[in-house]
Amino acid sequence: MNTPVRKLSIVVAALFASLLVSTTLIQYVFAAELNARPDNRRTLLSTYARERGEILVGQKPVARSVPSDDEYKFQRVYDEPEMYAHVTGYYSFFGASGGLEQSENAFLSGSSDKLFYRRVSDLFTGRRAQGATVETTLDPAVQKAAWDAMEGIRGAAVALDPKTGAILAMVSRPSFDPNDVAGHDLTAVGKNYEQLNIEASRPLLNRAIGGDLYPPGSVFKVVTAAAAISSGDYDEDSELDGPAELDLPQTTNTLPNAFDGACGPGDRVSFTRALAISCNTAFASVGMDIGADALREQAAKFGFGDSIAVPMRVTPSSVPAELDQPQLAYASIGQYDVRVTPLQMAMVAAGVGNDGVVMNPYLVQSVIGSDLSVIEQTDPTELSQAVTPDVAAQLQRMMVAVVEDGSGERARIPGVSVAGKTGTAEHGDDRKAHAWFISFAPADDPQIAVAVIAEDGGVAGSEAGGGRVAAPIAKAMMEARLDR
Repeated sequence: MNTPVRKLSIVVAALFASLLVSTTLIQYVFAAELNARPDNRRTLLSTYARERGEILVGQKPVARSVPSDDEYKFQRVYDEPEMYAHVTGYYSFFGASGGLEQSENAFLSGSSDKLFYRRVSDLFTGRRAQGATVETTLDPAVQKAAWDAMEGIRGAAVALDPKTGAILAMVSRPSFDPNDVAGHDLTAVGKNYEQLNIEASRPLLNRAIGGDLYPPGSVFKVVTAAAAISSGDYDEDSELDGPAELDLPQTTNTLPNAFDGACGPGDRVSFTRALAISCNTAFASVGMDIGADALREQAAKFGFGDSIAVPMRVTPSSVPAELDQPQLAYASIGQYDVRVTPLQMAMVAAGVGNDGVVMNPYLVQSVIGSDLSVIEQTDPTELSQAVTPDVAAQLQRMMVAVVEDGSGERARIPGVSVAGKTGTAEHGDDRKAHAWFISFAPADDPQIAVAVIAEDGGVAGSEAGGGRVAAPIAKAMMEARLDR
């Protein structure tokens, strides 16, 4: 072979080798990464060609796919869209976002490894590929009661089954229509999405489990009471100091009550009465007495600091790691830098109602294949024993007193013993106040635990906000569950 031919052969061989290497890299090494690219139109179209599974609430689909006459094959449709928007999330040409659409995408799209054999079977039988159905734990009556009661209110409401942890309702307001960002007109979808993102009210935010967490205000006093009684130094009948103002150590500042005057005759008040009327000075004194470590440890037993998925990720609630005495006084009444989600406060109420046992919250009851086989099912699991049954029983009686003879009277349900706690949490430079209410019912055999927050719905410096604004919402949710 002469030199020119040999050189040409080497060049041709190198070209074939590079072609082989590049093809191998594309088809095998980078295949998964390329398929996952958001701008990979072929992959997105193939995903749309598969019927996506339904999301069920009480056996009724709130998210489903219907045939379309365009290249996308199927259109995602949401029923009662705004009420369930933060539960479902949405699915568009740009992918799954938020809610169960995102967290359960593998099942809904049919791409989960647990559906592998079903996909193989479809290839041989010629059946149309189809995603799995996700069945939620939501009680449609409780969800609607919360949604209707919160009309015109910015905030969130969550309900749990105290005995299992099943989420019975999850409402966040303001909301949005997922259909507006799930259409096939990509220009319109882009504009709608951009508008939702620039709105000051942040409708895409699920306030029930995330976002800029809230100060809990006086509903956190249940945690403080739990820590105090668990210490063995206090019980429901303990007599506490409850002056009109509490002199704070290490400072000239004082901490006042949310109402004028002392909490009882001679500046003394029982622990039960202190919770019923939400006596700030008594709880701040108790918090400083038991110490920051005891308060943090008790909060942790209720789930504070835990990374929870329901299956959407829940932002952990928190109590500050470092607290001096004045800060501890304010933290003990749910102020300073204590921050919570409404779900977390529903877990506190549920734990007290469930004899001190906090269950892991969950939103998905089961995943069902297209052949109606159960692919996955959630079994209730215990998160922690937050307090002993004896401590829980005392807290239950104290919270019943809040509703029967205290600030939570608007949560009363005829013929039902209701346990609750009001809260008004000041925030921001202008000291506006969020209105809170947590509760469970019936108090002696809880079927539902609730947490409600109405942003800026409280009256600054008064417990009236939580009792007047949030308690009626909780009442409506409890009545819906108890069929009252």
